[in-house]
Amino acid sequence: MATDTIVAAATPPGTGGVGIVRVSGEDVERIARAMLGSLPEPRTATYRNFRNAAGERVDAGLALYFPAPASFTGESVLELHGHGGPVVISLLVDALIELGARQAEPGEFSKRAFLNDKLDLVQAEAIADLIGSGTAQAARAALRSLSGTFSRAVDGLAEQLVRLRMHVEAAIDFPEEEIDFLSDAALLQRIEDCAAAFETLSADAKQGRVLRDGYQVVIVGRPNAGKSSLLNLLSGQDAAIVTEVAGTTRDVLREQIDVDGLAVELVDTAGLRNDPNRIEAEGIRRAREALANADAALWIQDATGTERGAPKENLPEGVPVTVVHNKIDLTGAKPGLVDGEVYLSAQTGEGIEALRQRIRELAGYDNQGEGAFTARRRHLRALRRARDHFDKGRSALEETRAGELLAEELRLSQHALGEITGTFTADDLLGKIFSEFCIGK
Repeated sequence: MATDTIVAAATPPGTGGVGIVRVSGEDVERIARAMLGSLPEPRTATYRNFRNAAGERVDAGLALYFPAPASFTGESVLELHGHGGPVVISLLVDALIELGARQAEPGEFSKRAFLNDKLDLVQAEAIADLIGSGTAQAARAALRSLSGTFSRAVDGLAEQLVRLRMHVEAAIDFPEEEIDFLSDAALLQRIEDCAAAFETLSADAKQGRVLRDGYQVVIVGRPNAGKSSLLNLLSGQDAAIVTEVAGTTRDVLREQIDVDGLAVELVDTAGLRNDPNRIEAEGIRRAREALANADAALWIQDATGTERGAPKENLPEGVPVTVVHNKIDLTGAKPGLVDGEVYLSAQTGEGIEALRQRIRELAGYDNQGEGAFTARRRHLRALRRARDHFDKGRSALEETRAGELLAEELRLSQHALGEITGTFTADDLLGKIFSEFCIGK
């Protein structure tokens, strides 16, 4: 457990009316007396002069003191609210270092809160997710994770696994009993309940990952199919140059849009065709590269032409593809979503809501509102491992009546769930997680 005292600016770099510097650790009280003249009243904003080790005034503002353990980190914390100029903040941090603190590492305040049982790992990560939210819905979901919604769901599933383990291990400990506990209806029902809980939590976590990370959709198709016109329509601005000349787009263009609270990155690419010129060929190479990293693809085709369907040779495996029939204003076709394909006009805007609906379907996003929380890829991987252990144990029971194997797999499943909230977490994983935070958080 860390015992030294750390300091960092808690507000972002730049010029502003107010800048906040945060100090946490066992030496806070001594440092506060040296800088402020006396220790402020706990949790009371007090106007003070801020002085360095030589007694020179560096700044003046509000001081807030939070004695341990009633603070964010669980340690004694001092917050100094001064003027927001970068030079002033730098001088204030330097003065605190002179008085005995050291510069905090990225995420170190949140890490100490986790280590002192003020937050679990999911809640600590939710702080960074809330700061980096791309939409209002993502911010609300991150706040629910911070308040413990995701953690409670994980803990609830872990508790179900514990009760199931107790039942199985009791059956193993008393094999001489006439009743076959491994065939007991109550045990089988608990297994079914755990399986259903895994399904629900996995689905919610997948949506939470999309809310946090956003969803990348690549727009591809033949030259002059209307890809850039569609990008402009969805983004609400003339982001891409549109002409009647085939091959106008030579590079990859990216625009962020909000689809009912889902942050979607649209990627417009060069038209895919054979025998392009040298510059266009580079654009096509970049288009294929973007496709390989996409969550989904929209294959745009000219509804007035003879092309039908997306050619498999141009699209990577594993990326879901939706065919979009553009220019229906020239054919008289009805706009909408039919059998997973979209009919629209990028010129008139008809059918654009059907495309937005299709993007939501591809992302598995249903705008749950008050039930949604954010999740990370790390959480999904841990959930997948937990589910794999559970399924393996269930199969062992069904196929060979191996209660010992079921009990062991349930233990491993519970361990994998514990990695999500930090009940079981390696130090190197903690270092990686908190290194992604900004300094001062």
